[in-house]
Amino acid sequence: MTPIASPRLSRRAAVRSLGAAVAASPAIVACREPWAHAADRPPIGDGRDQIADLEDPAKRPQPAAEENPGDAPAERPLVLSTWRHGLAANEAAIGILREGGSALDAAEGGVMVTEAEPDNLSVGLAGLPDRDGLVTLDASIMDHDGRAGAVCFVQGVRHPIALARMVMEKTPHVMLAGIGAERFAREQGLEIVEQDLSPAARERYEKWLIDSRYEPVVNIENEPVGGPDNHDTIGMIVLDGEGRLAASCTTSGLGFKMHGRVGDSPIIGAGLFVDGGIGAATCTGLGETVMKTLTSFLAVERMREGDTPQAACEAAIRRVVEKNPNPESYQVGILAISRDGRSGAYAVQRGFDFARSTLEETTLLDSPSLLETRG
Repeated sequence: MTPIASPRLSRRAAVRSLGAAVAASPAIVACREPWAHAADRPPIGDGRDQIADLEDPAKRPQPAAEENPGDAPAERPLVLSTWRHGLAANEAAIGILREGGSALDAAEGGVMVTEAEPDNLSVGLAGLPDRDGLVTLDASIMDHDGRAGAVCFVQGVRHPIALARMVMEKTPHVMLAGIGAERFAREQGLEIVEQDLSPAARERYEKWLIDSRYEPVVNIENEPVGGPDNHDTIGMIVLDGEGRLAASCTTSGLGFKMHGRVGDSPIIGAGLFVDGGIGAATCTGLGETVMKTLTSFLAVERMREGDTPQAACEAAIRRVVEKNPNPESYQVGILAISRDGRSGAYAVQRGFDFARSTLEETTLLDSPSLLETRG
C-alpha cells in the first residue's frame, strides 16, 4: 500500500466543517435515552471485559499460521474510511476519540463531515440524483455490542447517519425507510431541508437527461467534480483506545439509479458489520454485488475463523468475484479491523484508496486488488 501524507486537521476545524448547527447538536457525542420497551436491557459495559480478553491468549482470535505480508501493524485507536474524502472524516473521528468520545461517537461524527460537504457528489444532499431528479439517502451504523440502526430511501435529511443512530437507540427497530424515516427524523428534531440539487449535481443531471443512459464507471470516486456519472459511499470503521469497535456508512447512492433503488450501505452485513469480540468491516463499490454476498459479514466471519484482517478482506473479495461475473465492469473495496488493532484492505480492481488514521497521523493508502494480482 502506498501512503500519501495528509495535512492534519484540528478538532476545532473539523467541527467547524460540520456547520454551526451540527457543532451545537447533541447528535455527535451525547448519549441517547434507551427505547422504553428495552428498559430491562442490561447496561452496556465500559469495555474493561474486552480489554481483559485481549490479555488472555485463549480468548483472543488466533491468526492464520502465516500472516499476510499486506497486513498493517496493530494500532489502537485506529480509524479507516473509504476513498480520499475519508481524510477529513478521519481527522474529525480521531479528534472525537482524542477528546474522550467512544468508537460509536467517532464513527457517527466522522462521516457527518462528508455528509456536509457541499461539493461531494457521492454522499449527502449534494449527491447526484436518481433518474427522476431526486436525491435519496441511505445510512447505517453499528456498535461494539451488535446494536445496529439504518435508514434508506430518505429525502431532505441533512445527516442520515445521525438518524440511523437514533433508529438504533430510540426505536425497537433496525431500519426505517422513506416517509416513515423522515417523519421520525422530524419527531427527533433533525434538520430537514427542501429538495434542491446542488449546482454540480444539476449540471450532471441535465447532461444525463440528453440520452438517459445508466452506465456506472468504476473508481469514479477519484474523478473531479463533473466527471462521469457513477459515484460512491463513505464507510468508516473505528477501534477506540478502550478496544471497542464501531462502523458507519452513508451515501446518496448510484447516480441516476431507478427511483426507489437502495444499495448495500444501509444493509447490516453488506455495507458494514461489527462483532465486538472479533472485528469490523465496511464495503464500498457496486452495492448489488455486495448485497448478494454479504461481504462485510463474510470478512468478519473469516476473522472469527482465524484469518488476519488482510486475509479476510481478500477472501471476501474473491467471493464477490466468484458470485458476480465480469469483474472488469465493477469495483468493490473492503476495509477491516480486528479487535486487537490489525487492519486490512482489498479491492476487485486497482484504484481503491482509503484513509488510515492513528493519533499520530492520517495517510491516504492505495489498496491492493484481485485483478492486479491476477494480471
